[in-house]
Amino acid sequence: MKKTDRSETSNAESLATQRRELPDEPGVYMFRDSDGGLLYVGKALSIRKRVGSHFSKKDGRNAREMIPRIATIESLVCETEAEALITEQNFIRQHRPRFNVMLRDDKSYPYIGVSLDEEYPRVYFTREKPRPRRVYFGPFSSPRKVRNTLDLLGKLFQYRTCDGPEPGRRSGVPCLDYYIKRCGGPCVDYISKEEYRSNIDRVVDFLSGRYSEVAGKIESEMKAAAAAQDFERAAVMRDRLDAISVLMERQRVAGASLPNADVLAVAVEGSDANAQVFQIRDGILAERQSFYLTSGEGSEAGEVAEEFLLQYYAATPAIPSLLVVGPELRERTEVLTEALAVDRDQQVEVRVAERGDLRKLREMAEKNARLALGQEMLRQQQKHRQRAEALSELQEALGMKRLPMRIEGFDISNLGATHTVASMVVFESGVPKKADYRKFSVRFDGEDGADRADSGRIDDFAAMREVVGRRIGRGNARGDEDSQDPKVDESFSAIPDLIVIDGGKGQLSAAMSQLGELVTDEGVTVIGLAKRLEEVFVPGRGAPIMLETGSDALRLLQRVRDEAHRFALGYHRNRRDKAMTSSALDGVRGVGPARKRALIAHFGSPDGVMSASRKELEAVPGVPGKLAREIHRQLHRAE
Repeated sequence: MKKTDRSETSNAESLATQRRELPDEPGVYMFRDSDGGLLYVGKALSIRKRVGSHFSKKDGRNAREMIPRIATIESLVCETEAEALITEQNFIRQHRPRFNVMLRDDKSYPYIGVSLDEEYPRVYFTREKPRPRRVYFGPFSSPRKVRNTLDLLGKLFQYRTCDGPEPGRRSGVPCLDYYIKRCGGPCVDYISKEEYRSNIDRVVDFLSGRYSEVAGKIESEMKAAAAAQDFERAAVMRDRLDAISVLMERQRVAGASLPNADVLAVAVEGSDANAQVFQIRDGILAERQSFYLTSGEGSEAGEVAEEFLLQYYAATPAIPSLLVVGPELRERTEVLTEALAVDRDQQVEVRVAERGDLRKLREMAEKNARLALGQEMLRQQQKHRQRAEALSELQEALGMKRLPMRIEGFDISNLGATHTVASMVVFESGVPKKADYRKFSVRFDGEDGADRADSGRIDDFAAMREVVGRRIGRGNARGDEDSQDPKVDESFSAIPDLIVIDGGKGQLSAAMSQLGELVTDEGVTVIGLAKRLEEVFVPGRGAPIMLETGSDALRLLQRVRDEAHRFALGYHRNRRDKAMTSSALDGVRGVGPARKRALIAHFGSPDGVMSASRKELEAVPGVPGKLAREIHRQLHRAE
């Protein structure tokens, strides 16, 4: 019997033993791989029976991909099923297991934030973690929705858009927003603090869905201004009232008797799903969100809907008192109501609307979910076909023996001879594989390396030679297939089909000096892509290959090259920024790495820290006044 067969048999016996020892009680179970990584988190009324159902399924993504990877099964017994739901979601938020139902985009979703902790609050786009004394609205399904909403709010309620805890610029002159009537000018005292706060209160009311209340207040102010013969202010209030009235009429979906509620619906097809959230406020459709999800193949609509509902409202600062869901959750409404009430410490009702306007809205949301999922799947099919055509076209143009399924791109970034860095990006099947990206700090190894670095000479060829040599060296040290060496890097262990060097003949020659065996023994194709005319240089060929402008093959190469450049440039900026602040702040007692990061985050860049006034430094949260004054003294002494 082969070694792999023996290990598989041993693992199956171990899992069978672990399954027999699982409790027959409600709680949470976790599947982990051989490295201890979390693959899946689930909840159940009976942990033992639910885990057994995973192993009894023969079809689907979970059976094909997840089950063979499971090495250990852990369980956590809970008192109630609602407690198990909350615990499950906490684990999912913390570890983001690969095989759980997840929002497809791995970045955080955007919100609108209101900085009530500042004297003149800002209303801004954010993805930040919630901060004390700030109000957040969202999540929104796309940045465009946030920016459109902010644009509307800027027209209705004038508020400042300048960064920092205090309004205004150092010049003391109002910015353009004041002149186009997007800001009342608090920086030059053209609007009182009380009136500015009143505008912010209306923004909060508007985003909370209290449209009728906001409209009533504006109408009262309009009449008061008209009675006082302040006709200019009355006209401003009239325009705001008209804009809100038009918005309410355009988005009204039924009668004004509709309660404030969120209507949720999902559509599932294979391992893809779409969730729709209709937010009903004051009888109008205030917002419609559309989220794409990934799930285990064969997942039922009820399971996907439940996972999405808990994930979505875990990230939402406020929940309406009523959540309308589809019939797939009919048997789960009580436990979901209990879980949300416990988790958010507020009363929430989850129910299936069976009649009236709420049922019509639920059916509309379900229809939109099916349509959105169908459109997304069609787009994905078109993208897949386009990528396949690009790879085939590239293989033919470069005379490759096999499709370039794995492409690696290299780029060098520097400023003078300082902080020279490099990047390696990886594309598999035509899409980025960011887990395999790698960064390099160039050391200029070799006999004249120290002389080159000390003299300040820029040598991209030497840098490329070093970086490619290090990448190949790490790959040669990968060991055999059974190696358990934790130092083995899977990205360096993989053999690429195509290597793209950012540059012309010089950079390509430098790379080829390190790639000889890989090209001759493994059949790897190496090219250089020059930016000026998008020329493709191939070793041993004098004239470059000119791919057709706009072709899928050229677009793919450009994307690899541009991604390598972006990744290298980001690493270079990071190192440069650290160097800019380290010498000036390192000698200040009380300023450690955390405060350095806080200062840079507050002012937006190291340059902002260096040029900040003493008063601005004193306003940084978490920095005592005495320390702020010492930082200011130290920075100006350094200058």
